[in-house]
Parts: sequence; C-alpha cells; structure tokens
Amino acid sequence: MSWMPSTDPELGDPKTCDALDLVIVPRTRDLGDGFAVRRALPHGKRQMVGPFIFFDHFGPVQYLAGKGMDVRPHPHIGLATVTYLFDGSIMHRDSEGNVQEIEPGAMNLMTAGRGIAHSERTPDVQRRDGQKMLGLQSWIALPAGKEEIAPSFQHYSAGDLPMISERDFNARVIAGSAFGITSPVSMVSPWFYTEVTAKAGTSVPLDPDHEERAIYIVDGEVEIANERYEGPRLLIFRPGDRITVKTRQPTRMMFLGGDALEGPRHIWWNFVSSSKERIEQAKQDWKTGRFAAVPQEHEFIPLPE
Repeated sequence: MSWMPSTDPELGDPKTCDALDLVIVPRTRDLGDGFAVRRALPHGKRQMVGPFIFFDHFGPVQYLAGKGMDVRPHPHIGLATVTYLFDGSIMHRDSEGNVQEIEPGAMNLMTAGRGIAHSERTPDVQRRDGQKMLGLQSWIALPAGKEEIAPSFQHYSAGDLPMISERDFNARVIAGSAFGITSPVSMVSPWFYTEVTAKAGTSVPLDPDHEERAIYIVDGEVEIANERYEGPRLLIFRPGDRITVKTRQPTRMMFLGGDALEGPRHIWWNFVSSSKERIEQAKQDWKTGRFAAVPQEHEFIPLPE
C-alpha cells in the first residue's frame, strides 16, 4: 500500500486522562484502483509510535464475485511492512521471489531495506467467489545502520504465533513481547504488536515497560480513567504509566509501539529514509526501472508526478 501527503487524520476526543498523549481519528484515504483505507499515522502532531510510521485500516468491505483488490507492483525502501488480516485473503508477491497467500491471524513482515517491490491482490479463488476483507497494514521504520539491509520476507501462520487465553479476552502476540510471551518473528529494533479481543466489561493491562505505546481500537468501545473511546481510534500514551483498558462493548484492538528511533524520518510515497538524498535516488530508481521486477506481474504503479 502507499502513502502521499494529504489532510492529517483528525484529532479525536478531549484528553482528560493524564496518561494519554494524543487521540487520533483515522481519515478515509482513496489509494486509487477502487481501494480506500482509514489512515491513523503519520500525523502532523505525531510521526511515529516507536518505529510505527504508518498505520492503515482497510475494510470491512465485501467484494462481489469477480471483483477484488489489485494493488499493482510498487516499491519500498527503509521500512518493513506488516500486513495483518481479520477477514479475507491477499496474495503477496515480491521482487525477491516470495509468493505467499496472507490469511487471517498470520504475521507477514516484508523488510524492504535497500529496496523491494511487491504487489497485493485478491487470490484467484476468492476473486471468483467474492470475499469480505478487513485488515491492517503498518510500516515499521528501520533504525540507523539498518536502513539499507538486504530485503527479506517472514511469514508465520496464525497457529505459529503465541496466544494467551483468559476467561474474557484473548491476545495474539504478533511481534515482540506482551503478557509475558514472545513472538518468534525476527526484528532489527525493539517493537511489539498484539491483537486483543475482549468481551464487554473486561479489564486488560497495557504493559508499561515499552518506551512508546498506543492502542488502535478496530471496533468496539473502551474506558480508560473514566473516559470512553470508541473505534476506530488510535490512543497514544505517555511513557511509564500503568494503563488498564476496560471494554464497554465486545472490542477488537491492537496494542503497539516500541523503542523510539534515534531521529525523525523523511517519508515520500512508499519511501522512508533518514536521508532526503536517498529518497531522491529511490524515485529515480523506480522511474528508470532499476528496481527488480515482481515475478508473474506485467504492470506497475508509476512514480507520482
């Protein structure tokens, strides 16, 4: 998926909880090719939460038989993409030769490093029959010294990821550590990402050990320090405070964050870098065809002008 400057997501509810730093209501953004998303990051008042520099929420959408998602091949540098689905399937293909059907609950981490191109399309069977789609895509900005690492792709099925099941809530640790358990996903900087589903009236703790933390409410409603917040919302917290999230309705949410990077990043289209010159080079590389091609693909998204 891709990014271009546009109107910032809206600031959300007034903050009466001292632990809250920012509340963001994602804005709808049309990516073209009939594909729309809700975008929570980046925001003019907050570029990143830990290394999370981009956060898109797509769906729920129902594709009719014969229709589907078609995000044509496009490039990335300086980041890793995390595609996480609740419903539906996406076929991932990239210029390293990886082909993977992404399914609900699976972790799919594509590290662009010095450069990768990929496409995201509805698989053939689901396109034939139609499918419902709901999911998230995030970008993880790479730390200094790791921005130009070799591109790679990791896939872990839902059954490969550790889960904690309590009486009233379940948590799947997608990356990093939470609730005392650790994901097998390899990372180049400390960050965490966890799906939490909870019944109404459940209290769920947010680990205070991570330097920067946020909760993205996909759907439902929560109460924090006697204030209520409904989805979709991104709630960004100050460091160190112990947070208890109480659900007012059945709720699905993502706990996310990690260590802050050593400095801000430049972001243009699908390129993230600490260097403006490196982004200019990436623009020219894509425009002149110097990125490797994605196998089985015969089209691409041109460089925005």
